[in-house]
Order: sequence, then structure tokens, then C-alpha cells
Amino acid sequence: MKAFMGRLPRRAVSGMMAATCVVALCATARAQESGAPARAQAAPPYATLLQQSADAPRLELSEAELRRAEGLSQQTRSRPNPSVSILTENIAGSSPYRGFDRAETTLQYSQPIEIGGKRSARIAAGEAGVVAARARDRDARIAYAYDLARAYAAAEIADRRIALAEDEVEEAQNDLRAARALVGAGKEARLRALQAESSLNAVNAELELAKANRIAAFARLSALAGVDQPFTSLSESLLDRPVTAPAIGPVDPLASSAYLAARAEREAADRRLTAERKRTIPDITANIGVRRLDYENSTALVGGVSIPLHIFDRNRGNIAASQADVQAAEARLAMARYDAQAEAQAVQAQLAAADARVSAAETAQATADETYRLARIAYEAGKSPLVELLAARHGLGAARGIVLDARTARFEARAQLAHLQGRTIFGDPIQ
Repeated sequence: MKAFMGRLPRRAVSGMMAATCVVALCATARAQESGAPARAQAAPPYATLLQQSADAPRLELSEAELRRAEGLSQQTRSRPNPSVSILTENIAGSSPYRGFDRAETTLQYSQPIEIGGKRSARIAAGEAGVVAARARDRDARIAYAYDLARAYAAAEIADRRIALAEDEVEEAQNDLRAARALVGAGKEARLRALQAESSLNAVNAELELAKANRIAAFARLSALAGVDQPFTSLSESLLDRPVTAPAIGPVDPLASSAYLAARAEREAADRRLTAERKRTIPDITANIGVRRLDYENSTALVGGVSIPLHIFDRNRGNIAASQADVQAAEARLAMARYDAQAEAQAVQAQLAAADARVSAAETAQATADETYRLARIAYEAGKSPLVELLAARHGLGAARGIVLDARTARFEARAQLAHLQGRTIFGDPIQ
């Protein structure tokens, strides 16, 4: 290429370089205008990502529900509004009320008065609703931290499965080359090369599936974190993080955020039922006013009290609905208690077996590595058939997958323990 360019005139070379620069600049501009894919973005470490995700849509929804409950609680403290009315009587009638000489004008002030503890019951229901909303918000934050950790780990697992699949492809290619060499030397039948080629095609298909799963895993992580530009890589490993013994004591299922939220919901439902029952007590409206008597050229005070008759509307439907809400809340509380107890027992059993499973899987992988190495040496020396080499390579791939599955299970147990205890996977409490 240099010799060829040396034979060209200098002006031609300069023109070609300038044209190349112009084409490159135009292509870059077109890519920016057409919305070409942005550069790669690495997800920050998990703790940093959790802090940066404070405005994620899922958390914003929980905060909005909390603000809604606080607004409703504030509204429960409001007293009934008074009313002012003006009434003119004895006008525009027949004699002697034809004109306005005998008009009687009344200016009246009316104030509804709640009795029977209706306002206090309404305020208590509103405050219980805020407590329940805060418990739900905390449970949502703990669940979000748990789901974000799992999504982060899922992206890492997808990366590792691609690495495993690429190793499988590389080893299958080596096996195929060895088989073709032996076939060419007349030491193996053509069928052996076809078998190795078929095995290579199978692991290539697994590699493509792993790549598709990786795209999906990073897309889910990006969506959960609420970022516009999808992540394409990770900044740390959660699976290889050193495992330390938990120093926060045993799991108390009745202290889990899900159970506490369900208990607060049951309490709020009880308070709403009490408020609905109080609504059957009629309100008293006190009236006081001034009446102007034009004919006598005098004024007088008027006053009175009105009480509604609860004949038709006795609030029975709302009371029945609130009773059903209480029953549903009690059922959810029982479900939350049973689920928390079952999860606490399960996670303790999983944690006890997780480390042993990882250790056994790593030992099995070391054995599979040595088995494949010896099988390959024997096959290349013509001392063993191809089927033994393929079986050894399949066993090695399976052993590597088992190690990854064991580490995934260990991480899942740690994440579940943190979820039950209301902490991040690093042991930090979530408020």
C-alpha cells in the first residue's frame, strides 16, 4: 500500500485523504442525526446504582402513594364548612304584601357540628393510612433493593454464560481441528469429523442464545434502574464478592417489611371501619341570624337547630365494604406471616448448604478440567476415540455450568436473607 501511494502524485494523495476525512465527518453527522446507538455505558457498582436509582419509576410510584396518604390524612382534620344565607319574605304578593313595605329579610349563619366522635375517628383512620403507606413504602424500597441486586447479578450471570459458551466453542473448534487432522492422516473415519462439526454447531447455537439472554438481562437492569441509555457492562462482581458470616443475628419473620406492611394495612382497615360506623351518627346544624322587619322598622334575632333523619341512607353499603376490607386485610396478614416464616426457614437451610455446594462444584470442575486434558492428550495420540473426548468436553462444560449455578444459588440465598432482614446485600439497613 505504501509503495502504491508512493507512485501517486502528492496532490492526488492529499485529495484522497481530504475526501476520506469529509466522508468520515458526514457519516458521523448522519449517525448522530439518525439516532445511532450511543457509546457503551457501564453500570456503576451496585451500592452506587442503588443510590442513583432514588428517582426510579418504581420508587417514585411508592413515594406518590405515600404523599397521597398524607394528603388524605391532612384532609381528615378539616371541619365542616359553615354557610351563610339571606332570605326575604312577604314580598311581591297580594295586598297587603304587594310591595316591599312588609318585607322580612333574614341573614342566617349555619354551622354543622359533628358529634359522636366522628372527626376523631376520621383523623385516626387518616393517620393509620399514613402509617400503612410508610410501611408499604419501606417494603417497596427493600423489595426494590432486592430486585435490583438480582437484576445486577442476572446481568453478570449472563456475561459468564457467554464466557462459558465461548470456551465451549473454542474447545469444540480445537476438537474439530484435531479430528480433521486424524481423518486426514487416515487414523479416523470421516464420521468422526462430522460428529465434531455437529458438536461445534450445537455449542455455537448455545452461544447465540447466551448473547440474546445477555441483551435481555441488561435491558431489564436498565429498565429497573430507570436509565434512558441501556447498560452494556458492569463495574463489579456480586457473585465473587467475599462471603462473610452474617453478624445481624437470626431471621425474625415477624419483623420482615412485608409482614409489617400487612399489619399496618389491617390496622388502617380497622380504623376505616370505625370511621364508617361513626358516619351513621347524624350531624347537628346550629343556625343563628338576624331578621329585619321593614313594616315595624325593627330587627330580631333568630336561631335554631336542625338534625337530619337517617331514614334512607344509613351508610350500610360503606360499612359492609369496610368490613370486607378488614377481612381481606386479615387474610393478607396471615398470608404474609406464613410466607415470612416459610422464607425464613428456607433461607436458613439454603445458607447452610450454599457454601458446601459451591465448594463441591469447584472440586468437580477441577476434576473435569483434568479429565478433559487427559482425554485430549489421549485422543491426539490416537489412544482413545473421539466419543471419549466429546464426552470429557461435555462433562467439563457441565461442571462449569454447575459452578455458576452454585454461585448463583449462594447469591440468591444471601439476597433473600438481606430481603427478610430489610437490608441490602452488603448488610446496610434500608429505611
